[in-house]
Amino acid sequence: MIRRMAIGALVVLVVVALVWMIAAIAPKLPVRRALAPASPAANAPSAPERKINATLYYVSENGLSLPGVQREVAFADNIADQARRIVEAQLGDAPAPYASAIPQGTPLRALFIGDRGEAFVDLGGEVRTKHPGGSLEEIFTAYSIVNALTVNLPAITRVQILIDGKEADTLAGHVDLRHPLQKNLKWTELQTDNDK
Repeated sequence: MIRRMAIGALVVLVVVALVWMIAAIAPKLPVRRALAPASPAANAPSAPERKINATLYYVSENGLSLPGVQREVAFADNIADQARRIVEAQLGDAPAPYASAIPQGTPLRALFIGDRGEAFVDLGGEVRTKHPGGSLEEIFTAYSIVNALTVNLPAITRVQILIDGKEADTLAGHVDLRHPLQKNLKWTELQTDNDK
């Protein structure tokens, strides 16, 4: 009987030792998991990206006006992100038959919205170095950005254009950029895709 008890105690001791070793070693071993089958939602096509219709401004075919053209722009949840998307769209290629008022390759470096409804748009130096010059061209460059923001986002009342993170006196010697500019639709006319 003592022999049975000794064998039983030895078996219990061995089992406890094995459990302890497994518990001590198992966390260090790499875990291999089978890949779970993809859920039906993962295979479903993603929802289309939300868009807004925004008025963007381009140089007319005759080069004498800056008509507003309705374009789809990606939607954003807050005003600063929406302003950024509008400016990025404005910096992109113009639809035919229009031309962009902003030199090609001009990047948007940053965009900030102040407490008083002022937007600060920081453009790369290409806006100045690649600018063709001329007073009308400079007006169109400045007001394509100013009007795109102030027309589409009523909370933005004025726009200060910065170049390479700094205040600029002007782009090419004609438009005073030292202060924020207000919306000015003097050179614009609204065009829709049906008017082309």
